[in-house]
Amino acid sequence: MLAQVHSAAKGAEIDVAAIRAQFPILSRQINGRPLVYLDNAASAQKPRAVIQAMTAVMEGSYANVHRGLHTLANEATEAYEKARKSVTRFLGADEGEIVFTKGGTEAVNLVASSLGQALVAGDEVLITQMEHHSNIVPWHLLRERKGVVLRFAPVAEDGSLDLPAILAMINERTRVVAFTHMSNVLGTINPVRTLVDAAHAAGALVLIDGCQGAVHLAIDVKALDCDFYVCTGHKLYGPTGIGVLYGKAERLAALPPYQGGGEMIGTVTETAISYADPPMRFEAGTPPIIEAIGLGAAVDWMMDLDRDAVARHEGALYDRVIERLDGANWLRILGTTPDKGAILSFTVEGAHPHDIAQILDKQGVAVRAGTHCAEPLMARFGVTASARASFALYNTLEEADAFVDALAKARSFFA
Repeated sequence: MLAQVHSAAKGAEIDVAAIRAQFPILSRQINGRPLVYLDNAASAQKPRAVIQAMTAVMEGSYANVHRGLHTLANEATEAYEKARKSVTRFLGADEGEIVFTKGGTEAVNLVASSLGQALVAGDEVLITQMEHHSNIVPWHLLRERKGVVLRFAPVAEDGSLDLPAILAMINERTRVVAFTHMSNVLGTINPVRTLVDAAHAAGALVLIDGCQGAVHLAIDVKALDCDFYVCTGHKLYGPTGIGVLYGKAERLAALPPYQGGGEMIGTVTETAISYADPPMRFEAGTPPIIEAIGLGAAVDWMMDLDRDAVARHEGALYDRVIERLDGANWLRILGTTPDKGAILSFTVEGAHPHDIAQILDKQGVAVRAGTHCAEPLMARFGVTASARASFALYNTLEEADAFVDALAKARSFFA
């Protein structure tokens, strides 16, 4: 039996109809049917607040930031730095601890590349089998180039992290422990403080991939006590091309630069160079100005919502699907751990996930199919791919039902 896994705690509910009205794309039809967008773990849609903020700067206040003294430059710089302050509040960080990057992937690469300059052969980096490639490949580069030992903590059959195993793997050679806050495939929410405390006790630094976690959970990086936390704009109802690296002030101050160019320097001569203080040290060249402003608008919009109510709503969507699929012996769900996020990855007996996704699309239902940039996890569960329906705050119970109905119809082609 597939049990419901989310809390039924009472409280104020979100006005889903009012929220949906703020997303122009949700009024679209696909193949003659109302769009049911369930590919949110890959990229979320954008509310008018984000679209309008980006349009406004392009139409009225665009210039390069930090360098000019004219009115447009000052206005653009003010808007850009206002966005940084919004992200600072959103993550519970302190001033100077937020670096803008071009995405979550670059944020991980920044940390791995900069920390990697001090790592030597035999040093260990510990990650998990459930990581996105963005939190695997940068560490593999250090394995190839520096002789760093990359270790993978195992995932249990229900999709939970094997906690005793990963705690046993942290040792005196561990330099970095990097793991996802919430799996983009399984929906598993990891025990952050337990892992952070164990890593710090061994003298290791901790990087958390929050690209899913920051969307679905209220984040307080100070309470998490992580050294680094990364997230990406396009999953946070913001634009592509923008991401965030949070780093403790002392950790950022100790990191060498990741890239060289304008803005990240103190002084440059023919024989010497000095570097700017963080965060500017890690923002070489012209930054993603418009995208950062859009991200600021997105997190401002999110902070106006009751995040607990959002989590209850997303959980109710997942529970509705699980309840209706109970007894479907042709379906295999990857990740059934209790209190997981609203992500359903699955395979259908006798059908390739790509075929399932295409049949669902014919019915107006958009899901993802493939490896989800998590090939080690696919291998762990003995599959080459899966389909994935991922729910967001603007999805409805009617859309959850539409997904189940479309999936049953897709299954009938292969029965």
